Amino acid sequence: MIADDARVLFRLLRGQPRRGSHAERLQAFYGPQAGDYDRFRERLLQGRDELVGLLDPPPGSRILELGGGTGRNLMSFGARLDDFASVELVDLCPALLDQARQRTAGMANVRVIEADATTYRPDIPPDVVYFSYSLTMIPDWRGAIANAVEMLRPGGTLGVVDFYVSDAAGGPGKVSHDPFTRWFWPRWFGHDGVHPNPEQLRLLRHLLPAHDVRERRAPVPYLPGLRVPYYLFVGRRSGGASG
Repeated sequence: MIADDARVLFRLLRGQPRRGSHAERLQAFYGPQAGDYDRFRERLLQGRDELVGLLDPPPGSRILELGGGTGRNLMSFGARLDDFASVELVDLCPALLDQARQRTAGMANVRVIEADATTYRPDIPPDVVYFSYSLTMIPDWRGAIANAVEMLRPGGTLGVVDFYVSDAAGGPGKVSHDPFTRWFWPRWFGHDGVHPNPEQLRLLRHLLPAHDVRERRAPVPYLPGLRVPYYLFVGRRSGGASG
């Protein structure tokens, strides 16, 4: 385990390449650590199971995850996966998608798709779209959010769990982060292509006024005493029977 962690940490310290397309940078960064991705990040990416619990889609739902990576988040649905009409997992990184295909092999209602979260559209509008620690990694995150909202069926649900920091005035949630938190975490994660900022949550709250936001902090492996802020957002698109 220590040796496996060392390999991942080496890649994190090297950071994401600065050259190439977004897809090429993701593949170069995550390809060598794809096999260790889930085990290492299980201790870092908190709130994923909680988000799935908040989404709680009923049987027959159409589910779409944008930036789904290895498919680990789908496992949070457990046996309910078999009851969904369709499940689509979209990502740009072939190395992570290979892991997802192995994980979901034999699941007839699950499709693993190599595509861009800012432009991909399913044939039928989904009931639930969610991002799990992927929004902060998408350069055009505004485009990704807009695409997610627009593809939802009326009354559909958008969920997000991700890192963030408040702005100096204390928004966009209820928690006001101290100056060190606002300075440190964007720089720490930015080296690896992860960019927490307050504007993502602010835009989500603006586009989907009917929403629930929960703010948390999580420990970070090998950084004792430090806790990174993250949020959970669940919003409903207007226009449905309950919208």
